[in-house]
Amino acid sequence: MTAELTHLRTADDELPVPDELQGSFAVLRRGVRESPELRDGLGFTLVVSLGITVISLVTPVLVQQVFDHGFTPQFRPGFVYGICFVAIALVGVAFLAARAAGRRLVRASEEALMNLRVRTFAHIHRLSIAEQSEEKRGVFVARVTADADSLQKFTEWGGIAWLISFVQAFGALALMLFYSWQLSIVVVLLMVPLVVIMGSMQSRLSAAFDTARTRVGEMLSEVSESVMGAAVVRAYGLDDTIHDRVTGAIGRRYDAEVRAHLRAATLWPMSSVFYALTLAVVMAVGALFGPEWGLTFGAATAFLFLGDVFLSVFEDLPEIYAETQTAIAGWRKILAVLDLPIELVEPVDGVVLPPHGALDVHVRDLGFGYRGGVAVLRDIDVAVPAGAHIAIVGETGSGKTTFAKLLTRLADPRTGTIEVGGVDLRRIDPASRRTAIRMVPQDGFLFDWTVRENVKVGRDGATDREVEAAFEELGLGGWVRSLQDGLDTRAGERGEQLSVGERQLIALVRAQIADPGLLILDEATSAVDPAMEARITEALRRLSAGRTTVTIAHRLSTAEHAEHVLVFDRGEIVERGTHDELVSMRGIYAGLFDSWLGNTQIEDPV
Repeated sequence: MTAELTHLRTADDELPVPDELQGSFAVLRRGVRESPELRDGLGFTLVVSLGITVISLVTPVLVQQVFDHGFTPQFRPGFVYGICFVAIALVGVAFLAARAAGRRLVRASEEALMNLRVRTFAHIHRLSIAEQSEEKRGVFVARVTADADSLQKFTEWGGIAWLISFVQAFGALALMLFYSWQLSIVVVLLMVPLVVIMGSMQSRLSAAFDTARTRVGEMLSEVSESVMGAAVVRAYGLDDTIHDRVTGAIGRRYDAEVRAHLRAATLWPMSSVFYALTLAVVMAVGALFGPEWGLTFGAATAFLFLGDVFLSVFEDLPEIYAETQTAIAGWRKILAVLDLPIELVEPVDGVVLPPHGALDVHVRDLGFGYRGGVAVLRDIDVAVPAGAHIAIVGETGSGKTTFAKLLTRLADPRTGTIEVGGVDLRRIDPASRRTAIRMVPQDGFLFDWTVRENVKVGRDGATDREVEAAFEELGLGGWVRSLQDGLDTRAGERGEQLSVGERQLIALVRAQIADPGLLILDEATSAVDPAMEARITEALRRLSAGRTTVTIAHRLSTAEHAEHVLVFDRGEIVERGTHDELVSMRGIYAGLFDSWLGNTQIEDPV
């Protein structure tokens, strides 16, 4: 418990970003490639969007025609009304086309984001403990939630806006040159400084938004940990410490978000200033030199409209750019998760283990280390006969729990082999492995479902009758009926509506219904009352009967009754034998046993 309370995670745990995802364009190309839904119907959207852009460019030309040919040398109502009708029709077509394109974009975007979230979530759950144990929960949660959300505006609008903006800018500039190349040069020269400034800010903006996405993951991690450990926080008076950590993480996210958006916001007023200045200069220059350059009233008016279309691109560009940088930062984080290697490659035609009966275990020259870290297990050799019960003991951090996880193939060893039932663990069919090898973790994790539903997790397709029989087989039928709603009692989030002991009992029944040949028990360390401990002890005895059992023993009374004991220390097996043999050796195990015995006598004085 002390280790759990004093372990305060750092705020800068992050996934490494591959070199090929450092560039913005590389991220965009890879992101679109990973989401084919964004490409479905893209041709239709592009054609419609380009059509809308053309209509926006045609409208100023129609205005010029009305002024230059509808009112001079005299008013021509048929011509003017005809042009107005055409303009109204074009606006109507543009509205309907924009609506159709927008609906397709939204549908494609949401489908792409949904599938990206599901794919990322599935990938995270396929990672081995070599990856899972090193990353905060919040970092992975942020990838599936907040980082995926950051793509929404770009996929629904920002991405296509870049194409429309370029077509709109070049189209408007071409028509402006047609009406007056002199005024066009004035406009371009005035916009050059803005383009240069935006280019110089690109790298700083990208870094700022990437930092903001990192801070989101850190904040979610701190909040998640503090909420799940609320009871411990209150019991040990860690309110101020945890409050400081959470508010610190929130503050760092606030600072990063403000810094990123302030940099982006700097561009918006700057572009507005250039927009207003350019129009003012164009009007002044046009008024002074327009007649000399052959500009008619209609042409000058059309040029101003086209100038507005051209300049509005640069006015909108900061917002589009900010959304793009946000999306790139989020995409980079998600792609970094998807690039984490799946080390646990399941066999295509795996060996199926016998559906019933105890399984022998042979471990040879096993070595294991977490990603980027030192080895935590070295030169492990273990032989467990079918039906035997062995106990594994050792100090915290000695590698015993990691060894248990390797037996269930939550990760593969870096060196050596693990054979169960005479078959290399890596060659066993995954469905057969999950049925034949079952681990009961010490926390007895339960979902926010009923007791019945939590037990059914143990075996796919289990019936209500089989659930009831599993409780009876472990001598727990009367106990489960004593619960408020019996098997329909809700466990609550993480099982918190039940006591620690009750969660442990349900976890044992969940293992029983699977009927495994190899049972791995990570013995719970939490104290329970004598009556509950008696129930757990009896349930364990019945659950272990006829099965090969490997117990991570935190109470050395369990090791006392095991047929064989393995003592782990710093990732190695340093002692092995029966309880009596190890006590007589006066080595590490004897010291652990004496310490445990002394604590037991203090807790239960005579």
